[in-house]
Amino acid sequence: MNEVIEWQGYLGMFDENALMMQSPYIHNDVLVFGADSDYTTMAIAGLHLLSSRGIMISEVRSLPLVNPSAVKSATGVTVLCGEEEEACDWNLLVGEEATLVFTNDLERDLGFHGPSELESLDSTFHSDMQAAWEKELSSTHVSQGAYISEAAYMEGADARLGFMAQSHDHALVWPPRQMDGDGKRLQQANSPLLASAVVESWTKLSAAGAPSEFALRAPVLGGIQTVFVRFEQGPCGVFLVADDEQYEPSIGDQVTFVVRRIYAQEGLIRYGMKAIPASN
Repeated sequence: MNEVIEWQGYLGMFDENALMMQSPYIHNDVLVFGADSDYTTMAIAGLHLLSSRGIMISEVRSLPLVNPSAVKSATGVTVLCGEEEEACDWNLLVGEEATLVFTNDLERDLGFHGPSELESLDSTFHSDMQAAWEKELSSTHVSQGAYISEAAYMEGADARLGFMAQSHDHALVWPPRQMDGDGKRLQQANSPLLASAVVESWTKLSAAGAPSEFALRAPVLGGIQTVFVRFEQGPCGVFLVADDEQYEPSIGDQVTFVVRRIYAQEGLIRYGMKAIPASN
């Protein structure tokens, strides 16, 4: 059996340079994604795992089941979809269940054997969460929350998903902003922020008290968990806790961050960073 690596909420297995990623959840004997995961978030986690092992990828060819712009913002890797003719050493193979494989040799037989014991999702929870996302992604769904256009979302995606901060007055500013408190324009975000922080406070919002963009999923989740954290390099921020993490935060906890679905608007998924315990 391949060594199973628990990584950013997924399970990873190497076969030489090839990497298989899979969900740790199962429903009716089928691998399924957690509450806020999909092929895009899993692909980003896989590229981070490859990078941690010294396997650097600049381009990967894939079926159009991952969001190329989100992957690019989070990892710097270009996803080639469709009928591009450019040569590309790496391929991203997407499985019918919640699995994918990164490989640079399509001719080699891959020998992956995943774990036999996986976490079974409650049937009601799984079906209700799927229905909530389907409704939220509907073009007819209108959130009563703050409207963020696709252009505005894309403009800040690199800084948010790539944790790029602004350097200002010998300190780092994140999330990026256009001006400081004195009205002075800040430079472009180009300073990497380490994805490590300490919980300074936390809040559990009830389903009724959650922001309206989470109104369809908050009742299924039993509310929305957030943490206020301070990064090692100074900036502070508020983050959602990943929906598929059974984590009750405490002040002083060390957390790290993963890309997950945040909400949907205009039929498009908005991806962002969520907190998970650093031990994961």
